[in-house]
Amino acid sequence: MKQFLSADFLLQTATAQRLFHEYASSMPIIDYHNHLAPDEIAANRQFEHLSAMWLQGDHYKWRAMRANGVAEEFITGSADHFTKFKHWAATVPYTMRNPLYHWTHMELLNPFGITKQLNADTAKEIYDHCNAQLPQWTAQALLQHFKVNALCTTDDPCDSLEHHKAIQQKNLGVKVLPTFRPDKAMAVEDAAAFNAYMDKLAAAANKDINSYQALLDALRSRHDYFHATGGRLSDHGISTFYAAAYTTAGLESIFAKLRAGKAVSTEEAVQFKAATLHFICEWNHEKGWVQQFHVGAIRNNNSRLLQQIGADAGVDSIGDWQVAESMSAFFDGLDKKNKLAKTIVYNLNPSYNEVFATMAGNFQDGTVAGKMQFGSGWWFLDQKDGMEKQMNVLSNMGLLSRFVGMLTDSRSFLSYSRHEYFRRILCNLIGNDVENGELPSDIPWLGKMVQDICYNNAKAYFNF
Repeated sequence: MKQFLSADFLLQTATAQRLFHEYASSMPIIDYHNHLAPDEIAANRQFEHLSAMWLQGDHYKWRAMRANGVAEEFITGSADHFTKFKHWAATVPYTMRNPLYHWTHMELLNPFGITKQLNADTAKEIYDHCNAQLPQWTAQALLQHFKVNALCTTDDPCDSLEHHKAIQQKNLGVKVLPTFRPDKAMAVEDAAAFNAYMDKLAAAANKDINSYQALLDALRSRHDYFHATGGRLSDHGISTFYAAAYTTAGLESIFAKLRAGKAVSTEEAVQFKAATLHFICEWNHEKGWVQQFHVGAIRNNNSRLLQQIGADAGVDSIGDWQVAESMSAFFDGLDKKNKLAKTIVYNLNPSYNEVFATMAGNFQDGTVAGKMQFGSGWWFLDQKDGMEKQMNVLSNMGLLSRFVGMLTDSRSFLSYSRHEYFRRILCNLIGNDVENGELPSDIPWLGKMVQDICYNNAKAYFNF
């Protein structure tokens, strides 16, 4: 029987152990997509207690606690921070075989050095032990501890990026770059919310937005501003890809309808989204950016909790929209103009893994190794089984050796343990193949491949 969370955790063979310990474990991190708060990095936030560092905003934990019968008062409600932590600690034993059980104990082990299992009985001891260490684990100290070389936050076009500018004035040894996330500029289903956002965008861009062309001009202005502030990526959270014929006059008509507070049809919404996303992707290509598409989430399913807590309450799930034909048409529309930028597509519905991987292969053009990336297992697939499936599909349909690897997609500074988690799973996958005779025992080459996936491929691909 192997010990839980030993030095060889998840590493089932001697080859896997060698690949991880000799090649993967020491590599730096490029975290090219996360939801960390740049103001906390700029201010080098000192966390008040473990709950502030670990529980606030973590909807993964919230979902588990609700499933375990914990009342909302002790999750997102008015209960004090230690009471909330106690309810999380009491939930942890019930998360066995959920990735939260692994992540929780990996994050307690690194950086806090805790080897005990978290439960109701150990909650106070562990809470006090971690709190005693918090003065040394500021936001910047954690980034340095986990050897983060560069990270990309997720930012609205209206954001001032003042905190990114402040960070750039410091000598952190970590590049902190903004990512252009214009989802709200395409959220036309709610005309009132869309108009409120247009007013906000107009103020940020210092432009009147009284036409569709004016909207594009405002977005282009902010895209330029992000580039000047170091931004080199865009990110788009979409239900599915949008591909529809549109005309300039038709887009202006749809925009006028929205600004008048009128609802648009499904067909009009698709035209608007397809056009706007296409134009942004052309700008990405012009500037040499990387564009990311997170596809397939059905969000805010529980209207009661949405109203009570707001978005990101932990009530999102996997959607099942048709995607293949629209994705093909969307990428083809850019490719035939020679305006398809380096692209990463993240799939949330596992039944579409092969669709995404093969579609990426259609638009590789020989200009950049791995130009079209089938991205890492995302959200509900961000666990051992999901990562293995993603890497197996990528291996079968493309080149695993050109994969840009892992990202945290997290709001927590402790989530960098997920890079270690990914690296162990990667090394175990390759190690098993070697020991089964399915790959040669060429450790120098396989070690290079592992290091490329962990860091070198991303370094070359993003070229920060």
